[in-house]
Amino acid sequence: MRLSIRHTTHYRFTDPLMHGLQRVRLKPKATHGQQILDWSMTFEGARLELEYDDQNHNHITLISVIPGTQEVTIQCDGSVDTYDNAGVIGQHAGYLPLWAFLSQTSRTKPGPKMRALANSVRSDDGEALAMLHALSTAITTEVRYETGATHVHTTAEEALSDGAGVCQDHAHIFIGAARLLDIPARYVSGYLMMNDRIEQEATHAWAEAHVEGLGWVGFDISNGISPDPRYVRVATGRDYGEAAPVTGIRLGSADEELHVSLAVEQQQTEQ
Repeated sequence: MRLSIRHTTHYRFTDPLMHGLQRVRLKPKATHGQQILDWSMTFEGARLELEYDDQNHNHITLISVIPGTQEVTIQCDGSVDTYDNAGVIGQHAGYLPLWAFLSQTSRTKPGPKMRALANSVRSDDGEALAMLHALSTAITTEVRYETGATHVHTTAEEALSDGAGVCQDHAHIFIGAARLLDIPARYVSGYLMMNDRIEQEATHAWAEAHVEGLGWVGFDISNGISPDPRYVRVATGRDYGEAAPVTGIRLGSADEELHVSLAVEQQQTEQ
């Protein structure tokens, strides 16, 4: 499937900024199951400083805010060919060793609720794939999808205790519980082509777990499926913090207003 993506991120600040740096993770990975045909990124109110791959093999674009600006726009346009591999990404690659994805982070750190959830799907035979599918189902049962119920700093244990969250929370709960089951797991941010609309308000998030004999396998807990050709992987990490589309620092007391517009649609290809 050939997908066309147009993604605009616009920041408006109440006062001019003295200085700002933003780490941008918006270029899709060239990886198993997808091929990047073209991708462009332009900036207004900021300039390119450098590009590099981080420890998770995410492509990082580092930009600096032009001093005195009150608006920054990041515009991405591109097309990606995707293939149906039943959610299987394959063997591990990257600079981080596989055991790094067994350690919990502040966002995935389990409490009583998550320990009980992991124990509820733990099987005596230790068959990882079956436990992971059971875990995904249990999370959607326990945590309803509700926009606005959580925020970017909500932990997995908090979302599970409250019984509501969004795709970021579902992924963090899955990752933390999988690690309790001694299964390496990681967070994925990316794009999803919706069946009912082109225009969207945000990127999507899901999880991947490493299964012996298969390698990394994707689980979109919020939709109850493994990723198919409608999904485009952009960044991965031990949690949201390592895979967020944009992170950064700034000097100045200005508040910010963020607006995101995103369009993902299928392109017709010549036969």
